[in-house]
Amino acid sequence: MAASPFLERLRRGPLLGDGAMGTQLHARGVSFERSFDELNLTQPKIVEEIHRAYISAGAELIETNTFGANRIKLARHGLEDRVRDINLRAVKLAREAREIAGDPVFLAGSVGPIGQQLEPIGRISIAQATAAFEEQIAALLEGGADLLVLETFTNLPELLAAVAAAKHTTDLPIVAQMTFAEDGLTLSAEEPSQVVQALEQAGVDVIGVNCGVGPQVALQVLEAMRQQTRLPLSGQPNAGLPARVEGRFFYFATPEYFATFARQAAELGVAYIGGCCGTTPAHIAAMRAALRPVATGTPIQRPAPSTAIAIDLNPAEQLPPTPFAQRLAAGTFVVSVEIDPPRGLNPAKCVAGAQLIKDAGADAINIGDSPMARVRMSALSLALMIEQQVGIDILIHFTSRDKNLMALQAELIGAHALGIRNIIALTGDPPRIGDYPSATGVWDVDSIGLIKILQRLNEGYDWLGTSIGKPANFTIACAVNPSADDLGHEIDRFRQKIEAGAHVAMSQPLYDRQTLERFFEKTGPLPIPFLLGVLPLQSSRHAEFMHNEVPGIVVPQQLRDRMRRAGENGIAEGLQQSRELLAETRDLVQGVYLMPSFGRYEVVAELVRWLRQDRVTTALR
Repeated sequence: MAASPFLERLRRGPLLGDGAMGTQLHARGVSFERSFDELNLTQPKIVEEIHRAYISAGAELIETNTFGANRIKLARHGLEDRVRDINLRAVKLAREAREIAGDPVFLAGSVGPIGQQLEPIGRISIAQATAAFEEQIAALLEGGADLLVLETFTNLPELLAAVAAAKHTTDLPIVAQMTFAEDGLTLSAEEPSQVVQALEQAGVDVIGVNCGVGPQVALQVLEAMRQQTRLPLSGQPNAGLPARVEGRFFYFATPEYFATFARQAAELGVAYIGGCCGTTPAHIAAMRAALRPVATGTPIQRPAPSTAIAIDLNPAEQLPPTPFAQRLAAGTFVVSVEIDPPRGLNPAKCVAGAQLIKDAGADAINIGDSPMARVRMSALSLALMIEQQVGIDILIHFTSRDKNLMALQAELIGAHALGIRNIIALTGDPPRIGDYPSATGVWDVDSIGLIKILQRLNEGYDWLGTSIGKPANFTIACAVNPSADDLGHEIDRFRQKIEAGAHVAMSQPLYDRQTLERFFEKTGPLPIPFLLGVLPLQSSRHAEFMHNEVPGIVVPQQLRDRMRRAGENGIAEGLQQSRELLAETRDLVQGVYLMPSFGRYEVVAELVRWLRQDRVTTALR
């Protein structure tokens, strides 16, 4: 398993986190008597807006609104049975904010204390606290968090229980932060050196301080910690002590003051810097400006304006096949990776993901066309940006759902003129399952009809037989599901797609060789190349979701059992299963179509690197 992208990023210079969530919710009129965590379900737009405000201010990491989302703390509000729902929704909201913003920020699952005293002072045992943490962390993992931030702990044994729960549940990076009082000690009288020693032994990845009385105490504690450990440090202090004015709490440490703190923390070598109670997007923006001169991370460049020149459709020489088509024709084992366009205006995360995948050795990038009928940037727009900025061959998913016959052909001709000539012909998900269930699907043709249109364009004519000047040169891909319940019907449509003019087949995700062998037994030898769809599993719950809730996907029981036994090592186990499947099926297919979960391009990049190294090793034997 490759190193965590979060930890890799910390090695390049200070990373800026976000600020307070609770303070921002209270400023929007939410009472302190309410469960802030419940707002993930009841007022999600407020939570998402706060996330986006911090991203806009320059935060590279946002924390989920789950500080109090454990069973024991939620019980105060009668929500103890909604732990999974609240935490899953929180990660989803953070993901949606990231997608809309388009910036490659990290999503940290926030885990706070249980809110009650532990034995022997209180009634809650360490075992009960650990179980509550495990339940919450499992839901954050299932939702797709990139790391965990255990924060605002005042009792070291409770923090260690949370660390143990995290280590037992996941292999995500762990940031462990305690709160220190004005005397530089925790509220349970531990010194920074004791905290560091205990947390190092517990195996956390980042040690730090948050909340408390303000930046000066935080710097004092961080300086003491720096003398005790070489692990990365984190600091997220409050904006000073709050004052109650007319029933509202106010914090008076200014953004300028926090900019000074950020510079001092960076000079001290603190790797992860942010704010806690009372800090706002204005504080984060000031810290961003202060940190920019010392940050060593490579900035994501904004897309340059398109400089593509339309191809003249006057008679001329036939364009050569695309690099993707040339590799298929040469019998090369082809590797393609899927990227979904952003839900907002900024494609920076997608472009960065494409660069990572190209550097790993992939041949092509697949770009979805508003999958699951959710509004996203057009596949063609993102394709042009990635082709120009990354320089890798592109396949765009093209659905017949949203366009009539005229619009389908107009956009295909335009894509060809702009150099995008690899097309995966799809029918498309129905609008009723997406963002706009009342929207009307067009479907003048289905995927088979779309392949016929592409083939007609390749002959030099539109659907009605009008010349387009010269033959197009599209590479036409089609989708097929070897796991379909009605395999006879699926194979019949697959044959129609080949007869209509498909050049290559790309399968839905598969998880065993036997399914593929059964499919090929029924189809007989194929006249076109076949690329195997592979979607690495992330956790046991992910495996169960894919098997039980995604139509057409079958995850064998033995693989689900392995994922369950893997526990916190789910990502590594999912990668291993994908490697085994690729090794077992290589003699049956001519390539692979990799699909990352939760936008984790680094996971599929690891598979791409393994495939390329394995191919080289095999060739040398």
